Amino acid sequence: MAGVNGDRKGKKDDNGIGTAIDFMLSNAKLVLGVGGAAMLGIATLAVKRMYDRTISAPTSPTKMQQTGKRSWEEPAWVGSSPRTLNHDMKSTVSRSLQSLPTSSRSFEPDCLRRAVGRSALGGSGAAQSSLTRARMRLSLQESLWDFYQTRVNIPAEEQATARRAALDICAELRVFLHAKLPDMPLREMYLSGSLYDDLQVVTADHAQLMVPLILEKNLWSSIPGEDTIMNVPGFWLVRRENLEYFPRGNSYWDRCMVGGYLSPKSVLEVFDKLVAGSINWPAIGSVLDYVIRPVVPSETLTLEVQYETDRRLYVDFLPLLVMEDGTSLIAKPHRLAAERNENLWRQSFRVAETARLRALDQEDGGCRCACLKVAKAACKLNPALHRLNSSQLTNTILLLSEKEGDWTRDALADRFLQLLRALVGHLEAGRLPCALSPKVNLLCELTEQEVDELGYTLYCALSDPEGLLRTAVEQP
Repeated sequence: MAGVNGDRKGKKDDNGIGTAIDFMLSNAKLVLGVGGAAMLGIATLAVKRMYDRTISAPTSPTKMQQTGKRSWEEPAWVGSSPRTLNHDMKSTVSRSLQSLPTSSRSFEPDCLRRAVGRSALGGSGAAQSSLTRARMRLSLQESLWDFYQTRVNIPAEEQATARRAALDICAELRVFLHAKLPDMPLREMYLSGSLYDDLQVVTADHAQLMVPLILEKNLWSSIPGEDTIMNVPGFWLVRRENLEYFPRGNSYWDRCMVGGYLSPKSVLEVFDKLVAGSINWPAIGSVLDYVIRPVVPSETLTLEVQYETDRRLYVDFLPLLVMEDGTSLIAKPHRLAAERNENLWRQSFRVAETARLRALDQEDGGCRCACLKVAKAACKLNPALHRLNSSQLTNTILLLSEKEGDWTRDALADRFLQLLRALVGHLEAGRLPCALSPKVNLLCELTEQEVDELGYTLYCALSDPEGLLRTAVEQP
């Protein structure tokens, strides 16, 4: 009975505000939708926590000094990811984003602020502010570079071993395909990906085996996705031409034609039967001292290679088309592909994006690649950010480089915060243009729920950037 009375007393003391807030949150999705509820949730929970601390705080001034400091884990403003927000909510988030500083000054914990204030007693307000800014910026800067050295960078020996394993697999596939299908028109296969650009992070666990197909120029033509009924910039159709003069069978790849178009799905199925179904990988693995097996299921044809007891490498087998104008198309399906999108080839900007990023860093000795690698590692180690890929992060940095000139190593903390802020802004707008082809929206393969979850996580990370790194460090 005492417990019940105590509970009633507590409810009476808070005038029912906590109950009202809980009720509002539990019913928010019904009224506002997922995005609106997420935004309201952040704001309301922040207010509720502040109110709870107020009514539960000790009255003694001495005790208040010990327990009254604010946690970085609680957002200092409201807002969330955004695709489903109404107009008023979007305006609120936009104003909040515009007010967010790129400096780490605003992310300074209250305890540090007070400590700096005491140490600078007697000095001017400007001097205290300057000292506070410098200390907080140094803290985040040190955390970022420490994270870069301990978690992001991969030892050179590990990278070399992984590359050697990928090269062994490439050699075996080359020999097998030439022997099994000598008439298949292919150019020389080669290895690619972040493992070969020194942009891979955390572990050397992924490589791409590019398999260039040879198409007859007079029999095939490419059509950009925005010129088709699907209207998907960044994806292309490859159409069979001159069927009246060169009927089906004149091209080797006619066997992979669906509805008059070269189907990447059919091309992958041809290679899947060969690579996953015909090659005796256990025997090859025993010779190479690897354990090799196809990954099932997989969006593309992927081989898992265990080359050491605790080391695994995933090799994506990617058929590639290089058109006359230099456009590179890979057989990697649209993530949200319906049946009507099965014939779409994905345009690859990776080589050009990486080249531009490196060229910019070489021009000014910048930290763009370091910033990218830190962001990639944070996304790789944080499950809530897995849907952000390297291309999205790279293009966000390239777009920032058009507006921001200071990319020195000392500016890493500011640029990292600016990157987080820019990503939230793009998610709010539901659009991230490709720096090399602005009509391409790099967020087009995310669902509304994924946009909301990413926006929420990144927005919270802005109030505690070092917490994002701590979460990543704690991952096994």
